[in-house]
Amino acid sequence: MKPQLLALLTAAAWGLGGYFEKRGLHLGGLPPQVGITIRTATALVVLGAISAPHWKLVAQAGPRSLAYMIIGGGLVAGSFGMLCFYAALKGAPLTKVMPIAFTSPLFGALLALTIGGEPMTMKTLLGMVLTVGGIVLLSS
Repeated sequence: MKPQLLALLTAAAWGLGGYFEKRGLHLGGLPPQVGITIRTATALVVLGAISAPHWKLVAQAGPRSLAYMIIGGGLVAGSFGMLCFYAALKGAPLTKVMPIAFTSPLFGALLALTIGGEPMTMKTLLGMVLTVGGIVLLSS
């Protein structure tokens, strides 16, 4: 499957999921931490089953690779980011929260440009400016 289609499916899944997560939090009167735990436990079961044949590769990944995954994915994005996202979902309209929360590609692009060695092109710059403009328009 083409990466662009996968990216579009990602956006759809995250957008649809955010809607249902917000409804679930409000219907159940649940705090954000419980919502995150339910989401994470469900994902752990599904992804654990899918990834089981590949776990033997973890040993060869090396400590630096695992540290990046644990700190970046587990602590920064998975814990801190999700806590902020769920707290925002609980307290504000989805139409305000989602556009702002999903500016993550902008931050990823900034890191790729500043420390990742990717080149700044006019297309990249224009895309970043349009992203910010769209977010301001959607959330204001």
